Amino acid sequence: MTELWSIAFLVSVLAAAVPAGTALLYAAMGETFAERSGILNLGVEGMMLMGALSGFAIMNWSGNAYIGAGGAILAGGLLALIHAFLTITLNANQVVSGLALTLFGTGLSAYLGRDLVGKRAADRFSDLHIPLLADIPHVGRILFQQNVLIYASYLFVPLCWWYVY
Repeated sequence: MTELWSIAFLVSVLAAAVPAGTALLYAAMGETFAERSGILNLGVEGMMLMGALSGFAIMNWSGNAYIGAGGAILAGGLLALIHAFLTITLNANQVVSGLALTLFGTGLSAYLGRDLVGKRAADRFSDLHIPLLADIPHVGRILFQQNVLIYASYLFVPLCWWYVY
């Protein structure tokens, strides 16, 4: 009986870890491209925080999770453009620029998001169960009962690997 409980617990943890780690996966893929181009970007955390705030605020305003995701991408991309302008065009120190963006994104997202703390999301990405694969014991729940952003990451990771190597 204890073994069954252990497996159920492990499956539950892994099924929650996959969506929790997906945002970090996307950030890591972006940072991989930056690093391969010769740019050190220590501002990823600030970009992620501003993207998360923007995505949540726009999603609550529009009532659409996909529009919110687009807003998150735009906000993160805007901060990445600032970092690129500082480091490439103005030849600023990459470490200083990246740390400044982390501090800026952390502070600004905390300030602008203070009224959003505790609010419920107006929409969310629905889980899509892939037929047959979702029914595989244990693995199906972990990998194939997720949302479209997670399935997209399954595609983007090998594409990122192929492009880099």
